[in-house]
Amino acid sequence: MSIEALQQAKSDAVAARVRFLDTLEEAQQRLKPGNLASEAWTGVKSKSAEAAGNAVAAAKKRPGAVALVLGGLALFLARKPIVKAAGGLLSRRKRRKRHGNEKDA
Repeated sequence: MSIEALQQAKSDAVAARVRFLDTLEEAQQRLKPGNLASEAWTGVKSKSAEAAGNAVAAAKKRPGAVALVLGGLALFLARKPIVKAAGGLLSRRKRRKRHGNEKDA
């Protein structure tokens, strides 16, 4: 092996080592917990925005279905107050009927 070839091999080895260390440093930066969390959060925001856009598009296509679903959800969430109010009305009617205060129709 000639001296020039040996020097070229050493130079190539140094360059490869520098590239490797740069790659290693970049990987260490990307694998820091803060950076991983930031990338994950960015991905979640992106997917959420996409899902919201899809939901709006679907709602525009079928407003009646959306109204029915939202109405059902509202009734489900308000079920306890609705049952309580209905129970109060029924108990008042029963009391009136027992005491003879209910008007005949």
